[in-house]
Formats: sequence, structure tokens, C-alpha cells
Amino acid sequence: MALGALDTSPEQPADPEELLEFPDNRLLIDLCGEYDRNLTDIEQNLEVQIVHRGNQLVVIGETEVRQRAVTVLQSLYQRLENGRTVEPGDVDRELRMTPLQAPPPRGGQLEMFKGGHVEIKTRKKLVEPRTDAQKAYVQALFANELAFGIGPAGTGKTYLAVAVGVSMFINGHVDRIILSRPAVEAGEKLGYLPGDMKDKIDPYMQPLYDALNDFLPGKQLAKLIEEKRIEIAPLAFMRGRTLSNAYVVLDEAQNATTMQMKMFLTRLGEGSRMVITGDRTQIDLPRNVPSGLQDAERLLSSIAKVSFNYFTARDVVRHPLVAAIIEAYEADDKA
Repeated sequence: MALGALDTSPEQPADPEELLEFPDNRLLIDLCGEYDRNLTDIEQNLEVQIVHRGNQLVVIGETEVRQRAVTVLQSLYQRLENGRTVEPGDVDRELRMTPLQAPPPRGGQLEMFKGGHVEIKTRKKLVEPRTDAQKAYVQALFANELAFGIGPAGTGKTYLAVAVGVSMFINGHVDRIILSRPAVEAGEKLGYLPGDMKDKIDPYMQPLYDALNDFLPGKQLAKLIEEKRIEIAPLAFMRGRTLSNAYVVLDEAQNATTMQMKMFLTRLGEGSRMVITGDRTQIDLPRNVPSGLQDAERLLSSIAKVSFNYFTARDVVRHPLVAAIIEAYEADDKA
């Protein structure tokens, strides 16, 4: 009987794998998520395979992405060990912020200026930046008396600014919070709104109320607003005031005129901090009226202790489609 030719071709090496063992199986279940949703997110984002065996996870993939997946899993498990929860947003944050090299150092708020883990403590929740740009922005808010956050919708500019303001307020660094935005209609005429002055301006201010409700219990927020320790008002109401010992946020600043921006910036008083947020692609001012945000960026960028942080579609933390939509419009503008 003739023997067939021997197959001398070398075997394809299997992808390397790494075994992770977790001592608490209940925490491991939370780490995996409902129907292993968290593991699926990590697999799809990093192009690795994760196999769940008892109290072990086997991570299979090329060295760099495998190590990154291991770091993400270990960071999320440590979060559970510290009594925290793991939600889809937490997985997304770790995926965005975990480098290819060694795992990032962990720590509390004292570590935020040392390149460690950044957390903003409020009455209702801990807020953690989910991208490197968000982390740099939060550090700038704590470090500078005047800070600008510029970028597209959904990148957390206003949300993080309000979170830092609430943190500073509850820790006694400022005596009050003042949130403002121009009352400019977004491309449509709304007509005369019914009710008193508060009823008329509240629709414009609603995003600021939404952010505050995320960080402060409802009854406490209502009391602080009643006592004027938290103020939410249109930009026009800032004229003539000196804002001392306050944390002041101007949202949607691209819709402030140059004169309004100058007026607002010169309200800054002793012991106060001021944050200006806006999106240069969503200017709703009348044609030929220059944006105060663009002028401020041009005039103030060289002044020490004034920070400018920029966001792109990569920093969008809303639905993934939002980033794709922003990128499509940016590409069309460049065409």
C-alpha cells in the first residue's frame, strides 16, 4: 500500500491566551453583565475572544489587544470589589481610557492631578470622565479660574462643568452656583411663551436643570434654588453684577454676541471660577452677527491661567450614531 505524501507545512500558531481567575463568583457575574453583555462589548471593541469558565475568564487575541482587554477586566472587577456597580457606561469609559501599555494607576480625587483616576463626587453619584479629552477638561476646571470647553454636542462639556461646580459647592470651595445661557431660538420661531418670567425662560434653561437633577436630590436642589444659592438665568440677566465666590457656567456660548461675551467675562469676581462651553458648528445668531465664543477664543488663548479644551466626535458619549452623524456633517463641511 502506497503511503500518501506527508504534510510538512507548519501548523498555524493559535492566538495567545491569558487566564484570569476571580475569587468572588458573584462579582464575576456582575462583571460579565446580563447575558455577558459587558464581555461582548469588550470583544467587539478590542477584537478579542473571552471565554467564561466557572470563576475564570480566558482572553484570546494578539498580545497588545489581549493585554488591554485584561487591564479593562481587572479595572472593572476592582471597581466591583470597591462596592461600585459596572454599567455599560463604565465599560465604555475603561475601553476608551485604558492604554495599550500598563494599567493606569488607581486613586481618589487627590490623584487627579497626578495622572491617576479622576472622580467627581456629587450628592447623588460619582462622575468619571470617559475619554482622555474629558479627563484633561476636568483637570482644567479644577486648576483654572477661567476655562473654555469647545466641541460638538454629546461630548460632556456642560455635564462635566456642572458636576465640577456641584462638587466644589458641596465641599465649600464656592458659596453658590450660577448657570446661564443665551436665550436664543435654535433656528425656529417659538413665538410668545405663556406665563411669568420664569415660565418664559425655563424652556431655554432646561438642559441645565437636567444636569443639576443628576447631581443633587430634588428637595435639596429646590431649596438651594429658592435660597438663591443656585441660580439659573439667561445671559442678559448677568449685566451689572459682580459674581464673587461663585462657580459660574455659560452654556451654548456660541450664541452669545461679542458684547455679551465681554460683559459676561468681566463679571468674574474674587474667589470665583468661570466655565464657558460651546459648539462653533451650532451658531444660531442672525447672519453677519459674529459669535462671542469665536472672538473670545481668538483674544484670550494667549492669556495665562485661561484654559481651552477641545473635543471631537471621538469624545461623544451619547449614542454611537451621534458620533457618526457629527463626522458626516464635518466631512461635508470640508468637501
